[in-house]
Amino acid sequence: MPLKQALATTAAALLALGTATTAHADCLTDAQAAELLAHYVARTPAPNPVNLSDADGACTRGKLNQLLAQRMGKVVGYKAGLTNPAVQKRFNTDKPVWGKLYDGMVLQSGATVEAAFGARALYEADMLVRVKSAAINHAKTPEEVLDAIDQVIPFIELPDLMVQAPPQLNGAGVTAINVGARLGVAGTPLPIPAYRGERYAFLKALADMNVSLTDGAGARLGGGKGSDILEHPLNAVTWLATALQQEGITLQPGDLVSLGSFSALLPPKAGLAVTATYDGLPGAVPVRVTFK
Repeated sequence: MPLKQALATTAAALLALGTATTAHADCLTDAQAAELLAHYVARTPAPNPVNLSDADGACTRGKLNQLLAQRMGKVVGYKAGLTNPAVQKRFNTDKPVWGKLYDGMVLQSGATVEAAFGARALYEADMLVRVKSAAINHAKTPEEVLDAIDQVIPFIELPDLMVQAPPQLNGAGVTAINVGARLGVAGTPLPIPAYRGERYAFLKALADMNVSLTDGAGARLGGGKGSDILEHPLNAVTWLATALQQEGITLQPGDLVSLGSFSALLPPKAGLAVTATYDGLPGAVPVRVTFK
């Protein structure tokens, strides 16, 4: 959709926003948030949000999420981002951030996706979990998280950093763009083991697993260990639940949670086929995406 046309389609949404959101001086204005959405829709690079505090980033994310909800509908989950210290370093921050996932963002393994699926398209090895119980909002340990989920799902996330100069983004800037949520490819869900001994082994396997990205010829593209995410990947869920509650949001049964990156963020190219494998996690089936 041309940028001018996309801007026009957001006018009604802006009217709905009105004066409901009180912004810090550096929070994007309603007009700037509409421009951000227009670039998102058009898949063209948006101006970088600058001089944002953490509160400004959250304020801007809130405005963008209101506009995205009017366009995309149902929230199907949330993503914890910058949960890997190596990725935090890239964005000059020392803490995670979060964004919302919308209906239609999660595709199935084997999907073919345009290499230019976003303005600043990337891919990474990730993982989803599915919430079983609202008790997850009070979970403080990976064990308690495991009790409150019913699936672990291999996942290649396809984020879009969407701005003109991604290297200039910091944590607040990543928050402002809804943590780059755009698409992702989900594999075969793994059920949570029923028995106590199996559950302990499963928790250990999640921390110890080696996650690898390979191309169609089997050449390694990147990867990492399960413990690269906050020392245990399920710690991303406890962090997210706490962060959401600070903004009056609770995780609900059926919600998906993206845990973050086990690998570096890599740029796709047409003709590339990518497979993510989870060696050491029993029963985990590789997940695949092809770029055209």
